Amino acid sequence: MISDFFIILYWWFWFFLLGTIGLPLAFLFFRKFFDFGFLFSKVLAILILGYSVWLIASLQILPFTKQTIWLCLLFFAILNFLVFKRNLPNLKEEIFKRKSFLIFEEILFFGCLVFWSFVRGFQPAIEGLEKFMDFGFVNAILKSKFFPPYDMWMSGKTINYYYFGHYIAAFLTKLSGLDSAFTYNLMIATIFAFCFSLSFSLIFNLIYHWEEKKNLKKIIALSLLGAFLVSLGGNLHPLWYFLKNKFSFEGYWYPDATRFVEIKFGAKDSTIHEFPAYSFVVADLHAHLSDVPFVLLFLGLLFALFLTKEEKTFLPILSLNLGVMLMTNTWDFPIYFLLLSFFILFYFPSKNKFFETLKKSFSFLIFCFFLSLLFLINYKYEGGGIGFVKTRTPFFPHLLVLWGYQWFFGFLFLGVLIFSYKSNFSFKESEIFVAILIIVATILILIPEIVYHKEIYGPPYERSNTMFKLVYQAFILYALSVPFAILFLTKKIKNWFLRIPFFAISLLFLSFVSIYPYFAITSYYGKITKIKEYKGIYGLNFLRDFYPQDYEAILWLKDNLKEPIGVLEAAGDSFTDFNRVSAVTGLPTIQGWLVHEWLWRGSFDEVGKRAEEVQRVYETTDEKEALEILRKYRMEYVFLGEKENQKYQVEEKKFSKIGEIVFSSGQTKIYKIK
Repeated sequence: MISDFFIILYWWFWFFLLGTIGLPLAFLFFRKFFDFGFLFSKVLAILILGYSVWLIASLQILPFTKQTIWLCLLFFAILNFLVFKRNLPNLKEEIFKRKSFLIFEEILFFGCLVFWSFVRGFQPAIEGLEKFMDFGFVNAILKSKFFPPYDMWMSGKTINYYYFGHYIAAFLTKLSGLDSAFTYNLMIATIFAFCFSLSFSLIFNLIYHWEEKKNLKKIIALSLLGAFLVSLGGNLHPLWYFLKNKFSFEGYWYPDATRFVEIKFGAKDSTIHEFPAYSFVVADLHAHLSDVPFVLLFLGLLFALFLTKEEKTFLPILSLNLGVMLMTNTWDFPIYFLLLSFFILFYFPSKNKFFETLKKSFSFLIFCFFLSLLFLINYKYEGGGIGFVKTRTPFFPHLLVLWGYQWFFGFLFLGVLIFSYKSNFSFKESEIFVAILIIVATILILIPEIVYHKEIYGPPYERSNTMFKLVYQAFILYALSVPFAILFLTKKIKNWFLRIPFFAISLLFLSFVSIYPYFAITSYYGKITKIKEYKGIYGLNFLRDFYPQDYEAILWLKDNLKEPIGVLEAAGDSFTDFNRVSAVTGLPTIQGWLVHEWLWRGSFDEVGKRAEEVQRVYETTDEKEALEILRKYRMEYVFLGEKENQKYQVEEKKFSKIGEIVFSSGQTKIYKIK
């Protein structure tokens, strides 16, 4: 555990360095924030540096190496301080004035990083669900010299997925020099730390710029509540379960909160309605999770734009932010472009609101597409268009369980906001901002009740991914708005006959929403107070424990093959332990997880054909046939381990004729093809 702490401390140092370098630029955008974007500077630096290195490697000017990263880092640092040096005296003054608060924010970020790293240490295995996919992408990107990165599960092809979040994990891994088996879990903890701390900063500034009497302790308390709701809060499923089971939580199973509609309807409507707390617990380094820091940065920049009203200054950075979100989690692009359009429509003064909104939104759109053009050129859309839903979610109890507490605060806030101003409509910036968060979140919930995006999934799963991607962001937007709504309503509702039920319902809802992480963490990780059960943050011990001979062979490949050289392994089903070699090493194989590649390619034709050819290589007695297939896909090594022997009737003699054993451990062997 002590050694892990020093690894975490070393990992944190890089974020502190990036944040320090990015502070002058952050001060340009966030100078009206109480903390002048101190925490946002870290993500801002990652955004600009990460994109710069990606662009250079995509244009094949320089390869994706540590030297290229350092070159860009040095250039960014010098440029940042030279261009903004006139602001440095003001920045130093602000730092000195608010040093206690800034130290508190840095401790908050570091504490969250340590806390979730500690939690992951009780179940650090990079195994189960879709971790092999995410880990494989990171390792394939680490071995790619130029972009788009190659697909480790379909040799000869590039990744046809919004991979930028995995790239950022690889970028930070390469910058730090740590093993990806550590940084996978550290990235989960880092995203948690950003989710909590950036939410805190945004909510703090929303309230600070609205409050007339600046009671910092009260603002900090509300901001911490909001950060908790965004990062660890659940929905009202615990309350529903508690009442249904006669005031008992016995047998409560935390994933049910993300599959509540499926549980009630069974095969009629299998949907997904996840939220960040669940994502952090199950720890898949998926696109929707990787994009959370960029989402919060985008929202922070939007509010900063509200305060400064300098849209030309913000156009490049907001467009870059939006473009990176498109490459990180493509679903988030239309969501936050819609949000941006709402802000333009309701905030910027203009005689012709609709025309000006179209004009300004279009300028953001064009710039965003230009910045992400190299990704879009190489990304092949495999969707099937839009369909109308046939089964909708009932209002009671389903929608109320999923969104009841958010609607209670959100709709009450909107109603009181409009009523209190009547015909005047002289709203403050924070009020407009929060109102739009609530409106857009509500729209996101309504969309999958009307239409869905067609993919390979048939009934009853046709709208599951659409709902998942949209309501995930709705949850974040609602949770960010709740603390402000509570404060606003507390001040506006002055009648105690109304205040008492408001406080009672608020306490009831927040209590049951806040209890969710207890069930989730203890169910997945056990009692984290039992220090003896701590396993560490190294993510590959499961291989050593369950596949010891394969583990040794995989480490040999990882240590000896630094280039993306083809290694044949069994083609396996999705969500299994198959294709562990390519996932852990990033080395390309002929065919990986079948359903995933089917989804990414839009057809099973080539996937099925390749899987059959892999089987032929292992099972044929004809060495010429095996050699022909291996050369066709540029496989230089053949891995023969537990999974290969489990799936195929392996004819091993031919491998001795067309290759030689370069590694052997028990029944596991690696052949190098001549």
